[in-house]
Amino acid sequence: QVQLVESGGGSVQTGGSLRLSCASSGYTGDFNCMGWFRQAPGKDREGVAAVCGRALTKKSANSVKGRFTISRDHAKNTVYLQMDSLKPEDTAIYYCAARGGSGTPAQTLPLALKPSIYNYWGQGTQVTVSS
Repeated sequence: QVQLVESGGGSVQTGGSLRLSCASSGYTGDFNCMGWFRQAPGKDREGVAAVCGRALTKKSANSVKGRFTISRDHAKNTVYLQMDSLKPEDTAIYYCAARGGSGTPAQTLPLALKPSIYNYWGQGTQVTVSS
């Protein structure tokens, strides 16, 4: 049984930083892509950042570019999200996701911020940014 477990959420003030971690277990081999999504109350789940393939090709949402950095440890099948210069609008539940199966980075990267391509999800961790 594949499990993804997020950690590192919490409450910070505007301009602060947090580092989220997502540890996986139960999966044999490498995930095709791993990513972070978030969902604020009353809003749809949106892609924040993703990393795909052995070349660790990355994709991030325009709203977080220059502030959030995704990284991945292939050996541990773990993904991280460093969040700097946090804003109140970043407040949400943050979910880790992983995609198993086939697909080259050229095929999956254009879709890497879409929830529908991911097979596995964590339970989420709350991030709250106060002004």
